[in-house]
Amino acid sequence: MKKIVAWFMVICVWVGCLQPLGANAQSESESEAEVTEEGAYPVDPEKQVYVDAEWVKEAIDGKTDAEKIVIAEVTWGEADASPDYLKKHLPGAIHINTDSFEEGPVWNLRSPEEIEKALLNYGIDKETTLILYGPDTGVDRVAWASLYMGVDSVKILDGGLALWEAAKFETEEGEIKPEPVKEFGVETPANPEYVISLEDTVEELANNDNFRLVSLRSENEWLGIESGYSYIPKAGEPKGAVWGRPLLRDSGEANISDMEDYKNEDGTNKNFDEVIAMWEEGGFTVENDLAFYCGTGWRSCLPWLLMYERGIDSTMFDGGWNEWQMQDDLEVQIGDPKSDDVEYTTVGELEAGKETKE
Repeated sequence: MKKIVAWFMVICVWVGCLQPLGANAQSESESEAEVTEEGAYPVDPEKQVYVDAEWVKEAIDGKTDAEKIVIAEVTWGEADASPDYLKKHLPGAIHINTDSFEEGPVWNLRSPEEIEKALLNYGIDKETTLILYGPDTGVDRVAWASLYMGVDSVKILDGGLALWEAAKFETEEGEIKPEPVKEFGVETPANPEYVISLEDTVEELANNDNFRLVSLRSENEWLGIESGYSYIPKAGEPKGAVWGRPLLRDSGEANISDMEDYKNEDGTNKNFDEVIAMWEEGGFTVENDLAFYCGTGWRSCLPWLLMYERGIDSTMFDGGWNEWQMQDDLEVQIGDPKSDDVEYTTVGELEAGKETKE
């Protein structure tokens, strides 16, 4: 009888020991699943840029920590030139013209003094939670410029107006005028390190083996078939550039301002792990010293923002191909450098007449 009782006690202890192990294993599995879903580079909540419609709705309803918000639709031109704004916009949204932040002929950022004045006129200061949306990468451009100037919290409605309407949230008609403010609250630009100049780009290409100048231009631009713009006469890429849009290979397209290869079908951004895989195909990783560029600075802001909200440093070569092709002595590549069909020359030797026809 004692033997039976003893064996029973041993079995109970053995089963009891197994249970915690199983529970711990399950807990560890669940924890690993969460890490996997976030990916290798999770978004830093303090720096998060891209938010969903529900977050924006809560901000409008005063259910977030934001003490002051400004909501804006961003497009090129004034409010009456927008395809949507006067007919329907998010509640309380003003309109922002991208020309307030950049100017030709290079389409670099305007001076800090000019941008600060524009932000103040739009009612935006350092402490504002700025919520933006728009139909193209002009919205990413204004978001990046605002962070560069020193706005602490900049958000973009991921998926734009279409996702807002899909969530069955209300819109408004007509123009809402901004309420200007007088003081920005910090010396501008607060973050000059977000920009890399033409001179420093040339220096990095020549002397930094870990530097990668990443083109966010379309296939025809990348291959030097056409410039992508009606006002840029020469086509090509800076010598040493790598391509950040390999999914567009064989597309034969130029000046894709919507960055469709970085987007899901609903217009939201792809998972960052997918973006990283695309970059690896292009010959670079987040471990490189990355500087992004395109033709004039819109498209390249999207990958910069994806890096920023994960706390990964990178820079923007703001002048892009437009500024590069204005310097006759700079080196150029025509064709894909990964292939045998590539030619190296200088800007001065390039033929004009490569504008993309509208």
